[in-house]
Amino acid sequence: MEITKKPLFNELGDTEISKKRIVNGNTTNLNDFNNMKYTWVSDWYRQAMNNFWIPEEINLSQDLKDYKKLSKNEKTAYDKILSFLIFLDSIQTANLGNINSYVTASEVNLCLTIQAFQEALHSQSYSYMLDSICSPEERNEILFQWKDDEILLGRNKFIGDLYNRFLENETMHNFVRAVMANYILEGVYFYSGFMFFYNLERNGKMPGSAQEIRYINRDENTHLWLFKNIILELKTENPEIFTEEFEKELVDMVKTGVENEIAWGHYVIGNNIEGMNKTLIENYIKYIGNLRLRSIGLEILYPEHTENPAPWVDVHADANQVKTDFFEARSTAYAKATALVDDL
Repeated sequence: MEITKKPLFNELGDTEISKKRIVNGNTTNLNDFNNMKYTWVSDWYRQAMNNFWIPEEINLSQDLKDYKKLSKNEKTAYDKILSFLIFLDSIQTANLGNINSYVTASEVNLCLTIQAFQEALHSQSYSYMLDSICSPEERNEILFQWKDDEILLGRNKFIGDLYNRFLENETMHNFVRAVMANYILEGVYFYSGFMFFYNLERNGKMPGSAQEIRYINRDENTHLWLFKNIILELKTENPEIFTEEFEKELVDMVKTGVENEIAWGHYVIGNNIEGMNKTLIENYIKYIGNLRLRSIGLEILYPEHTENPAPWVDVHADANQVKTDFFEARSTAYAKATALVDDL
């Protein structure tokens, strides 16, 4: 099945809300906040806009002192995880426009545009962290570790190659694969890294870095919820694509993402960091993988991992005196807006 890039100006586009489609619709590109087909966008948009933050708001003076006192294993993990986050958020910023070029629902276009801005903000945040705690030489070494570290490069290639596959062959199946890769990046990748920063904080180290990560984590949750809904709408509108065989491929993609994240956590953290170990990392990432599959109506992979083995992660992920992971539990309050509630 083919997929068509939307025109920039289309005077013959449909104006009936019922005719809107996530892809292959006949859009006018008119942004109309009062007439949305995908009504879930309204809450998402409000939440994302109220999540606005500035990296330099966070004081990293204590982190400058703590960084010099980290153990060798902690410093290695900090540097490599940061290098990984920098690279993939940079890829996200660049790739979201490619996906958005084929989305023909104007309200979803707005969401993807906000996400691209937030990914750019995350890249700025990582640069701020590096500029604050290390020398220019150390900064550049961390920034480009992904080029020389085979394990780091390999896991980046899994996502990057799926994005490139769609750019090189623009079919509907490849579009869905690219959307799924985004879902995996936002919802499976990063999580052992987030754990690491929160673990440092609970050990009394690098509080500013943990706060930066908290805000990034909060944004990633909204991105995850956005792509969950895009996938579900694609399934509703294009059921012929989501055959049993293709859904198995999507499950296998999540399995690969989970295995990559576990291997990465074992590699950069292992059993060498106080408060974390390989077993905890593996159990937590498998639990996360199950959540992601269940949320898009696919069969879970790890039935023995349905309980969160690291509840302290949720405590440290709290950015606004609520459970920041809005979509995995019901929030009771939110500083700027009513939090979205979902089972993601």
